[in-house]
Amino acid sequence: MNKQQLFENIKRKKSFLCVGLDTDIRKIPEHLLDEEDPIFAFNKAIIDATADYCIAYKPNLAFYECMGTKGWISFEATVNYIKENYPDQFIIADAKRGDIGNTSAMYARTFFDELDIDSVTVAPYMGEDSVTPFLSYGGKWVILLALTSNKGSHDFQLTEDANGERLFEKVLKKSQEWANDQQMMYVVGATQGRAFEDIRKIVPNHFLLVPGIGAQGGSLEEVCKYGMNSTCGLIVNSSRGIIYADNSEKFAEAAQAAAKEVQQQMAEQLAAYNL
Repeated sequence: MNKQQLFENIKRKKSFLCVGLDTDIRKIPEHLLDEEDPIFAFNKAIIDATADYCIAYKPNLAFYECMGTKGWISFEATVNYIKENYPDQFIIADAKRGDIGNTSAMYARTFFDELDIDSVTVAPYMGEDSVTPFLSYGGKWVILLALTSNKGSHDFQLTEDANGERLFEKVLKKSQEWANDQQMMYVVGATQGRAFEDIRKIVPNHFLLVPGIGAQGGSLEEVCKYGMNSTCGLIVNSSRGIIYADNSEKFAEAAQAAAKEVQQQMAEQLAAYNL
């Protein structure tokens, strides 16, 4: 999916919501544990309930890999279900991979060749040769970690050099030598507030994947005020606030209501910015 197609989906659905499929076997409704594949059964119900209100899904690999082979089977089944039934959805493998070239090439082969997923999150700490293997796939996206929403982001990302340049700013500037806004996005946490203003000075046209809305307390209005651009430029993720909105047999209906509520807020923001 290219940038224009992504923007067209945003305009058509009046939404830039990404539903994070952080599916924990210990948190899903108990009645699903009788299913042959409880994780996939939960994901399928969530996807069917929310697909009208979002433009992307983001399964977090940690929640699948922790279950070994069974978890990987659930992950593949989830990806295939989205692709077969909701082909307009942008799929993000939230894997945060990043290693030396040969290893990154194998990671890229996994997500782009084997699974044919639209995008993967990548950690930039090891530099250019750890990222470029992912960029060799036309039509696929790298979503580079830039400024995250966790408390520990202050440990490295916000540290300044002798000239006052923060590390995340250096990452944004340097990485633009590797790819343009047609193939690279950045992760920026919703809790970073006005830092979006500084980020947009460096990457005015790139899409930003924004976690931290909902359970983590990020403000959608603030994210839009400082982060939205002429093609929206935002994919805002909500995980727990949607998929765990209810733990009864009506969990899917509750997830749908939660997703619809966020979508309506996003529609208002898009209208306010004439998009």
